[in-house]
Amino acid sequence: MLLQGEPDIEVISVAANGKELLHLLHTHTPNLVLLDINMPGINGFEVLKRIKDYYPKIKVIMLSTYNEEHLIEKAKTEGADGYLFKNAEKAELLQVMRSVGQGQRCFPGKQAAVNAMPNEPDPFLKQFQLTKRETELLQFIKQNFTNQQMAEHLHLSIYTVETHRKNIMQKLNLKNPVELTRFIMQYNL
Repeated sequence: MLLQGEPDIEVISVAANGKELLHLLHTHTPNLVLLDINMPGINGFEVLKRIKDYYPKIKVIMLSTYNEEHLIEKAKTEGADGYLFKNAEKAELLQVMRSVGQGQRCFPGKQAAVNAMPNEPDPFLKQFQLTKRETELLQFIKQNFTNQQMAEHLHLSIYTVETHRKNIMQKLNLKNPVELTRFIMQYNL
């Protein structure tokens, strides 16, 4: 819907998953594909590889909620032409699409990419005796990840993530997710 009304952009199809996209490419030949990294079935990186193997002229921009340098680097090395965060403004989306369409590669700079886990544990958090995984989850919560997104990103079950979250709240003596969010903001974790 964001792309409707743009005179130089025509949406020729939308796919719900990677398998459907690969099937559509047999009958449609787009100049550019916006490709989600996280898709049901075949993940975005596998679809990217297949597109570049079989349709090398198609430009691909990876879309992700993950602001992580290693994923951006993987997108570059796997042959993506660009990488955008899903929360990008319409103007940024259009600019990147047009630039990639003209043969440029567009990726966030290293300053934009942050690791989900700090190298050193926060000295303030040490007093609460959080595990490494719990500290890692705090960083995801800070970035507004849902339990499902954390589970997918960390290759855990959603139940494991929920248990970690309950343990964090218990160790920090917090009663609900709102208090957890306030705690993260108050102490700038």
